[in-house]
Amino acid sequence: MRRFADIAYSLMRVVVGFLFTCHGAQKLFGVLGGRQELNDPQGLVAGIIEFGTGIAVALGLFSAVAAFIASGEMAVAYFKAHATHGFWPILNRGELAVVYCFIFLYISTQGDRGLSVRGLFQKRMAK
Repeated sequence: MRRFADIAYSLMRVVVGFLFTCHGAQKLFGVLGGRQELNDPQGLVAGIIEFGTGIAVALGLFSAVAAFIASGEMAVAYFKAHATHGFWPILNRGELAVVYCFIFLYISTQGDRGLSVRGLFQKRMAK
């Protein structure tokens, strides 16, 4: 299975980035069953971070930096919105924030490897 590691990583990066972009789209545009949060400064900042970093991670364009920012946002989200209702994520409904936090932390250590827009640009520039 190790020979499929780069493909699996790339697929994970694309799916996680796309889903995170959807969370940002909910906050910014009020789509996908969410409500627009443009009048809430925290919701607006969260929407911008989620939408922008989600796209960057999904495309594989400066994924390490984008994922590090997204990981930090999810850590803040957990402690601001969930930890106040108890420590355990399973009890305070913070599992998604914790999972996103650690997936993005992992992506920040791996960067754009595998299939990525940045990799395509680098290959074209090498020719």
